[in-house]
Amino acid sequence: MDERVFPHKADQPIPTWDLRHRLPIDKPVSSDRRDTATIFRINSTYMDVTDQPFKDRQWLAGGVFIAAFFSALFAVTLIRIVLIPVPTIGIGVVAVYCALIGSLIRVTYMAFKYGRDEFFSLTRRPIRFNRKEKKIYAIRRRRFFSKPGQGDITWEIPWDENAIFCIHRGVAHHRRFYDIRYYEVDHDGNVTRTVAIGKKWEDEESLGDLLSQWNYWCWYMNHGPAELPKPLLFFKEKENSLESFLFCMYGFGMRASANYRISMMPFILLMTGFRLMALRTCRDPIWPEVVAKNSIIEPDDPFDQPSGDTPVGWAETALALERNEYPDGDKRKMKNWNGKKDPAANARLWAQDIPPRLH
Repeated sequence: MDERVFPHKADQPIPTWDLRHRLPIDKPVSSDRRDTATIFRINSTYMDVTDQPFKDRQWLAGGVFIAAFFSALFAVTLIRIVLIPVPTIGIGVVAVYCALIGSLIRVTYMAFKYGRDEFFSLTRRPIRFNRKEKKIYAIRRRRFFSKPGQGDITWEIPWDENAIFCIHRGVAHHRRFYDIRYYEVDHDGNVTRTVAIGKKWEDEESLGDLLSQWNYWCWYMNHGPAELPKPLLFFKEKENSLESFLFCMYGFGMRASANYRISMMPFILLMTGFRLMALRTCRDPIWPEVVAKNSIIEPDDPFDQPSGDTPVGWAETALALERNEYPDGDKRKMKNWNGKKDPAANARLWAQDIPPRLH
């Protein structure tokens, strides 16, 4: 569920379920660590990951396009009705005018509110884990009139025991989903802002992947990249048409059959068109100068990836997997883990209202 469409409730406490499922930064939460498709790049200084709406932005782009279409339709209809001469203006005519004006205002507001971060905005909103600074930098919105070195609007999140990271649980299209959220609160404990990191994990079965992903990020920030497994794939920072198509196709099911994908192809192509329209109107993000200075990569960094023959994007990674040139679902076991060894059994405990206690 896109965090921009269904945001947190500002000036209210953190949801009880979320707060009970607070994620520690210094303890493992499951038996293994692995990436589940969230990485743009990684090196010894920083790791750039996706924000939660990144993979599904075609849905919001489609919603904005439909809202803009109906806004234009209501405007044209209203103009045509106004130009029609009416002998007497009765209650029925006034009701029609009010309905059209109300509908026009509502859909125009929705198109602007949700479209400002989708069209003529940014191609991606990366979240940077900087292990040397012990901070997370999250680009949130395009800055149209920036001063030299100011860059786009960026939030700074501390990486310490006071930072509140939680599992958020929600429901979309009658299906349970989970994501990882950072909550910033005021002195009264009320939420002032929040950001969803990584992606959306659907259904209880995928909660184990979320926990493994959190272990992956924490290991990087606490120990560095030396013992991290290879990411599931590296996303392209400059997305092309093929990548957009694959995003939309996999959005209808990563393991869907060929017959299903063929039957859904008109919808897949439609979603691809929405995603491409959004991307073509946007520009790449610009980090503030202070963040860029804190993110300098050493020229001989052995962990700077993707580089060389490392595949980037859905298409290249799929071909590399077929040639056995890239690991499929690489993972590592967590040391000193005392909980359930089976990730699925551990995930079922976390899905309960009271999660397991970590030792």
